Amino acid sequence: MTEKRVHRGLVVAAIMASMAMIAIEATIVSTAMPQIAAQLGQLNLYSWVFSSFLLTQTATTVVFGKLSDIYGRKPVVLFGIAVFLASSLLAGFAWSMPSMIAFRLLQGVGAGAIQPVAMTIVGDLFPGRERGKVQGYLASVWALSAVVGPLLGSFIIHSLPWAWVFWINIPVGILAAFGFIRFLHEEKQTRTASIDILGAALFAVSISALMVALTEVEAATPLYTVGAVLVFVVSLGLFLWQERRAEAPMVAPDLWLRRPIAASNIAIFFASMAIMGLTTFLPMYVQTVLDRSPLVAGFALTMLLIGWPAGATFASRMFPRFGLRPIMLVASLVIPTGAFLLVLLTPESSPAQAGAGSLIMGVGMGLLNICALVITQESVGWSQRGSATASNVFSRNLGSTLGASILGAVLSYGLAHAGGIGAISPEQLRGLLDGTGAAAIDAASVRMALQAALHVTFLVMFVMTVLIVPVCLFVPKLLDQDQPVEAAEAKA
Repeated sequence: MTEKRVHRGLVVAAIMASMAMIAIEATIVSTAMPQIAAQLGQLNLYSWVFSSFLLTQTATTVVFGKLSDIYGRKPVVLFGIAVFLASSLLAGFAWSMPSMIAFRLLQGVGAGAIQPVAMTIVGDLFPGRERGKVQGYLASVWALSAVVGPLLGSFIIHSLPWAWVFWINIPVGILAAFGFIRFLHEEKQTRTASIDILGAALFAVSISALMVALTEVEAATPLYTVGAVLVFVVSLGLFLWQERRAEAPMVAPDLWLRRPIAASNIAIFFASMAIMGLTTFLPMYVQTVLDRSPLVAGFALTMLLIGWPAGATFASRMFPRFGLRPIMLVASLVIPTGAFLLVLLTPESSPAQAGAGSLIMGVGMGLLNICALVITQESVGWSQRGSATASNVFSRNLGSTLGASILGAVLSYGLAHAGGIGAISPEQLRGLLDGTGAAAIDAASVRMALQAALHVTFLVMFVMTVLIVPVCLFVPKLLDQDQPVEAAEAKA
């Protein structure tokens, strides 16, 4: 094995370590946060511990992708790791909910630098035919973190000070930083470009306002939501005006509107909306409507985490032979197939049907994610690859947030207009989940109302997945991506 290949492997290990910090942070914090919040108080701010991280991560992803195109990947990813580790250290010392939220905001900035730039580094180091395999490894990191995170969070809460929920990132991050410093060698770039600071600020403000409106739509007053939407519209208008006049715009319209990139990002956007619905509401359906244990519900959702890396691995092996577009089209059919199985669920259904739908959607997501990312990266040169990759990550994050808001609103409407028994309160739902029974209304009636509301929710989710099909048909036939590699090489 050549020294270059050894170094590439060690850089991939550093990438996997840095991605693991972000992936496990979501699950470990969600497991431990109820106990942490009980100690810190101000439970009315509970949701902001999660929203703040997602807000800054989404708002800064595109900015750091652009900066990596100007200054190189290495300094930007190291900056992201430094910010993430410093904020993790501070989060462990949080003395109140506002301080915890402030440190989580900083963590999101670090994640916004790490995730898109780490994925861009893979695009720099590996040609298209090898890149899918590495992206499959990264998908496995997210799947493993989803399983290990809750177990680790539970162990820490019961055996160690809760600060270790955040401090556990520090040794992992130090190892990742060492890997990048020691083994990632970038050629010196002589490129000079002005930084569109005003554009970056306006973009961050507009996306932050949108995220606030989406994540707080149920809890906030109408005036609060309208204010956030107004800030979003005004700052977005100013941002678009700035990008038209900037010498080097932060978000280049000609890049985002390129047909391969636009189609890939829109497909990922709809798919992420649907997957958020699956991860949020499938366990609820299995526990309440099917009346199964949390363990069975967890198993049904775990099938998604099995299917995702399996689909990614299959795609990485097959697209050099068949091309990216055909596999992407297959993925666009596989995801709705899994979603349709969830639409067909009834109170008499087996949990195996729920698990099968989860597995099939996971396989489709693995196929789609790999193809969309590689198409996006292959559509540009090195100088724009960071921005292109960031657009893919941004579309995924925004889709997840919007999907959670839309599907949550659909469920809330269904529960508030439950036919025959009146509105279902959160206390009744909680009672059904924890086994104490539903106050004032028998559990069977609550289950019937949940079945109706969740059925409509799954139906809307299915519609979201169907929209992926025409979008994938819009992906152009490109020689590099659409023809088998052997044919392309023969023509060359």
